[in-house]
Amino acid sequence: MAQNDRSGVLYQDARQGIVTLTLNRPELRNPISDEDIVTALLAAFDRLQADPAARVAILTGAGTAFSSGGNLKKMRSGGGLNDRLPVRTRRNYRSGSQKLPLALEALEIPVIAAVNGPAIGAGCDLTLMCDLRIASEKASFAENFVRLGLIPGDGGAWLLPRIVGFAKACEMALTGEAVAAHEAKTIGLVSAVVPHGELLDAAHRFALRIAA
Repeated sequence: MAQNDRSGVLYQDARQGIVTLTLNRPELRNPISDEDIVTALLAAFDRLQADPAARVAILTGAGTAFSSGGNLKKMRSGGGLNDRLPVRTRRNYRSGSQKLPLALEALEIPVIAAVNGPAIGAGCDLTLMCDLRIASEKASFAENFVRLGLIPGDGGAWLLPRIVGFAKACEMALTGEAVAAHEAKTIGLVSAVVPHGELLDAAHRFALRIAA
């Protein structure tokens, strides 16, 4: 396993054609808005694209959460993606987390999100950028941007209605309420819900079917 502790992203080399990427900031619940995390994810996607042994990728999170989305501590203080000048906030998004859906769209191999816990805000959007999603029973999904006075600015506004339908996407985006794992299966947001301890094994079996 190749590891970059500073960036907080782990890259497990291909086994049976399957690469596993792990967001590795468990103490912060794996936020993805910080510049170093975005840079590390983009580098991992570039590495995937260049790896002839990679047929499928699994993306998951370390610890209790898949991803908490934005680093709110930084954003509330005017740092991170946020800025006191709105024009700079727009620039920060375009040069930051909005590069992720473009990079995933350009990937020539499918990516499975193995959602091990809450996927909140931009973390929920990150699962939507993946081609498929498998959820632990402990997973939940929330487009909670509205509660922060924001919009789903990381691709969710475009992706979510195409996955769950317009009405359910509006409900999630306009209320900010979380959807539990089994409801996510009912609305087509995830392909399967499995016991928490079996998540990565289930994702790997699914990936093997695709890699074949």
